[in-house]
Amino acid sequence: MSSIPVLPFASIGVHRRVPALLVVSGVLLSGCATPQNPDPIESVNRKTFALNEGLDKVVLKPVATVYKTVVPTPVRSGVTNFFSNLGDPWSGANLLLQGRFKDGLSDFARFGTNSTVGLLGFMDVATGWGMPRHGDGFSDTLGVWGVGGGAYVVLPLFGPSDLRSTASIPVNSYGNLTGQLDDVGARNAFTIVGMVDKRANLLDVTKMVDEVALDKYLFVRDAYLQRRAQREADRSGAPRVESDAPKPEAARLNAAERETPNP
Repeated sequence: MSSIPVLPFASIGVHRRVPALLVVSGVLLSGCATPQNPDPIESVNRKTFALNEGLDKVVLKPVATVYKTVVPTPVRSGVTNFFSNLGDPWSGANLLLQGRFKDGLSDFARFGTNSTVGLLGFMDVATGWGMPRHGDGFSDTLGVWGVGGGAYVVLPLFGPSDLRSTASIPVNSYGNLTGQLDDVGARNAFTIVGMVDKRANLLDVTKMVDEVALDKYLFVRDAYLQRRAQREADRSGAPRVESDAPKPEAARLNAAERETPNP
C-alpha cells in the first residue's frame, strides 16, 4: 500500500482500452448538450434519480446513519482521511498529465507524508504542512486536454455525473489504489466502507437539501454543474461561473463533496 502505483496506461489490457475510450467519449461529448440545455435527457435522468433516491432511503442512508451514530467522530475522520489518501497518488498522476507538475509532485509528497507521519493516512498532517488535497481524476485531465463535459447524466448508484466523467469511471477505478487490490473480497469491502463513510459525511447536507429544495433533482443538478464550472474556471484562471442554484446551499453541498473521496 505504501508504494506509488504504476500508471494504468502501462498495464496490459488497460492501455489498449484507453484510446478506444477517448474516441468513444469524444463522439458522445459532441452530442446535443448545449450551455443553454445541459440536460437533454432530463426525463430519463429524473427516473434514475428517483431510483437512486429509493435505494438511498432503503439501504445506504440507514446504514450511514447507524455508522455515524455508532462510530466516534475522530474514528470517522480517520476513515475519511484514509480513503482520501488512497486517491492522492492518482490525483498526482493526473496533475502531471495536465502539466501541473508542482501540484502533481505535491500530491505524491502528500501521500508519502500522510502514509508515514500520518499513520497510513488516518491523520492528514500534509494539509497543515502546505500540501493541500487536489482530488483530480481522469475527467479533469480530459477537460484540460480539451474534452468538454458534455450532457448531464444521472448514473444508477453513482448519482450526478456527465458524459466525460462517465467515460472516466473505468480509468479512475483502476488508477485509485483500491483498484490495485488483487483480492476481490478486500476490494469490495474497501469500496463499501468508502461509500458508507462518504454517505455519512453528507447526511447533514442532504437533510438540508431535503428541507429547502422545492425540486431536489434541479437543485442537485445545478449544484453539480456549478461545481464543474468552478473547477474548469479554476484550471483556466478565468472568473468563476455561477449557476442558478441557491448559492449558500449549493456551496455547502459542493464543499461537502470536495471533502469526501472520489468514487
